[in-house]
Amino acid sequence: MTTGTRSLFVVTLGRLPYADAWALQREIASARIAGDVPQDVLLLVEHPPVVTLGRSSKEAHLVASRELLAARGVELYEVERGGDVTFHGPGQLVGYPIVDLKRHRQDLHWYLRQVEESLIRGIAGFGLRGFRVPGYTGVWVGEEVAEMSQVSPATRKLASIGVHARDWVTWHGFALNVSTDLRYFDLIVPCGIRSVTMTTIARELGASRAERELAAPPLAEVGERVGAALAAVLDLEAVSTPLDWFRGAGVALAAD
Repeated sequence: MTTGTRSLFVVTLGRLPYADAWALQREIASARIAGDVPQDVLLLVEHPPVVTLGRSSKEAHLVASRELLAARGVELYEVERGGDVTFHGPGQLVGYPIVDLKRHRQDLHWYLRQVEESLIRGIAGFGLRGFRVPGYTGVWVGEEVAEMSQVSPATRKLASIGVHARDWVTWHGFALNVSTDLRYFDLIVPCGIRSVTMTTIARELGASRAERELAAPPLAEVGERVGAALAAVLDLEAVSTPLDWFRGAGVALAAD
């Protein structure tokens, strides 16, 4: 495995409870800050249904009561990332880049644009044209607009982003809807944007429900494309890395 100065360790975790992935991020980020992990890291994961509340969340943007969420089998967490309320669940690729911006550019706005760019490049491999909506973080598809006031159901949000940083090392990250059950988004006001229409890669590729199921690319393939794109925009080499590497480096993982 490459351990030179310009690598992105890409770790594929499969399906993992949110709390476990959250603890793992913090542990690896702390090790990155301390210098025990010498490279930037991208954790790729799929979560059971969970709603997370970022630092900017407003109570009104959680449409469902906590009791209803529990009845639907949806966990709820308040977290330190920026942004409002969002949903993670099956069929969604969640990526947590743990990036030392001191080795790139100490600018969180710049970093957010790089994450967006990696998602735009990643979905292009499936024939989808992604774009940004000025003033908002995330990736959209469909009818491109110059400002949020022009957004209609023809402009659909495919990916959400929310990050946190300490000592210029990032964690939290992005959620890319691949074949996600969009009915879960009815439980919240996604990212606090009332006019938003959420979508998935599968929905954009297939006209009917049956076609969408066939059209959905495997999460592993989407993760590979997005990981390679993030490495490219950060001028790094993507290196597939097992979680055991971090244990070998002395990182105390919660699962141990």
